[in-house]
Amino acid sequence: MILLSISHFLHRHLLWFLIAAYIIAVFLPEAGLWIRSVSFGEITLFQQKTNISLLMLMLATLMFNAGLGLKISHLKNILQKQYVLLAGLAANLAIPIVYVFGITIAMRLWYEPIEVQHILVGLALVAAMPIAGSSTAWAQNANGNLALSLGLVFFSTILSPVVTPVAFHVFGEMASEEYEAVLHGLAEYGSGTFLGLWVVFPSLLGIAVRLMVNEDSQTSNLPYLKFINSIVLLLLNYSNASVSLPQAMAEGDYDFLAITLAITAGLCCTLFAAGYGMSRFFKLDQAERVSLMFGLGMNNNGTGLVLASLALSSYPNIMVPIIFYNLVQHIAAGTVQEIMSRRSNDLDA
Repeated sequence: MILLSISHFLHRHLLWFLIAAYIIAVFLPEAGLWIRSVSFGEITLFQQKTNISLLMLMLATLMFNAGLGLKISHLKNILQKQYVLLAGLAANLAIPIVYVFGITIAMRLWYEPIEVQHILVGLALVAAMPIAGSSTAWAQNANGNLALSLGLVFFSTILSPVVTPVAFHVFGEMASEEYEAVLHGLAEYGSGTFLGLWVVFPSLLGIAVRLMVNEDSQTSNLPYLKFINSIVLLLLNYSNASVSLPQAMAEGDYDFLAITLAITAGLCCTLFAAGYGMSRFFKLDQAERVSLMFGLGMNNNGTGLVLASLALSSYPNIMVPIIFYNLVQHIAAGTVQEIMSRRSNDLDA
């Protein structure tokens, strides 16, 4: 009973705990660095060696729980509006590409070109990741269309081994020579083996387990899954923030932090606004509008953080845009939920 109360409290105040995790990472990064160092050996799949680290297992846990939370019966309903699903998946990738291209042009006058490249690669990692499983929770809390929300998460995850490497190559064309090589390397590192093993397979395993478990057990275990997800997400963000934020703060590079926050917030707001605009274009109801906004605006940055920490450990500042985006997307989601809640109350009155 106590654990359930803690889970409920943690889930309701997750945003504040995320902010606290970032603050702790600045002043007490040692535990976060230790988490990153824990490894359980290597395995070889398709002639590629993969490190079984604690970070990877944490990522797999998030994806397994996301699959476990999917309701397959709801996915069937989305076939009635598959054009919305397809448009949402396309926009989730295309809009960040256009946005980042515009930023690279606008930032040519920035006095530190290397900082622009760090922001570009960080945003590329955000844009190339599947839609966040947490978007379904936000959509559910805001009385959204769960079928549409689940469909966006499910299909973006399943397609990620193909879409993610392509996205990295596209962003690579916008980068300088050094960082083009970095992004092409990410396309290889984050290709089918990585995403298949740590993202798609745990998700499908979670779905398979859900099919074998009765509805009563699923309902009774849901608070525990939320508790595990919250803890893993907080540890993951704390661990990765421990690498990048202390260095940025120690260098006193506040202008980099400020411009990165502004650019990531701009991308997040653009995607949420695009979801709203598309819902008006397709003449969707409020429930579908909410789900489309959360789906476009929220990406699975846990995967991006793990990939960056493993493949780009020598570029810690690349993780800053990912960390900021994760924070901003939850603030944006909370704001949308509050607005929609007030509108509903006004209509009921």
